[in-house]
Amino acid sequence: MVGIIMGSISDIKVMQEAADVCKQFGVAYEIDIVSAHRTPLKMVDYANTARERGIKVIIAGAGGAAHLPGMVASITTLPVIGVPVKSSNSIDGWDSVLSILQMPSGVPVATVALNGAKNAGILAIQMLGIENQEIATKLQNYKAELSEKVAEMVTELKGNK
Repeated sequence: MVGIIMGSISDIKVMQEAADVCKQFGVAYEIDIVSAHRTPLKMVDYANTARERGIKVIIAGAGGAAHLPGMVASITTLPVIGVPVKSSNSIDGWDSVLSILQMPSGVPVATVALNGAKNAGILAIQMLGIENQEIATKLQNYKAELSEKVAEMVTELKGNK
């Protein structure tokens, strides 16, 4: 199961893409709002109990100062994927990117692009696919479909000369 958390309801527009990827691959997920700054005790509880609830990977999206992914990673031993979110109080998203990307040694957070929740979802699925052949097969098919789409684009491009 994948845990998807975000600092605010305003992040749902971005973070829904991670949930959509989980649905696409038939992977169970839970989704919640867990603010590092406004609900720090909930954040600690979430990180401490995630493994017990069957979570294998956590995707944490946050905007602005974006402490949620790093703080969760400092508590849990599960892999954490950070999604920097360009929020209304953001400095063009760079504050979020750097807050998640520049983690201290010993507390890694896999970081995707600004608003890159879809890639976070795919990365989580790839992690789960390491030990789950059914998921790995679905990923192989997904990658083949991506390749086919590019081949179709090439055909379209050459047909429009």
